[in-house]
Amino acid sequence: MYRVVKFFTDLQDGDHPYHVGEAFPRDGVEVTEERIKELSGRENRQGVPLIEYAGEQDSEQETESPVDECENGADESGDSTESTEPEKKPVEKKSSKNGRKKVSEKE
Repeated sequence: MYRVVKFFTDLQDGDHPYHVGEAFPRDGVEVTEERIKELSGRENRQGVPLIEYAGEQDSEQETESPVDECENGADESGDSTESTEPEKKPVEKKSSKNGRKKVSEKE
């Protein structure tokens, strides 16, 4: 997979715009090795590299990490995963030095 490093419109793909950071080629489009060399080098109309190699894309790779949690908020042991710790509330105190209020958390 390649990543766009400089904006360009692909003249061989109906003037499709490619923005910096996007994958090249877009889904459903196949390009030749010659075209890859042209766009990743200086032998193109802009005279600068437009794409760079970004590694192999693994189509089997999951995009999210698995979650070990049941629908009811319990983990595999059946215990609730929600915190039972009481919520801390801010408490205002007056400072004797400058009369400003100090905010701290009360347990």
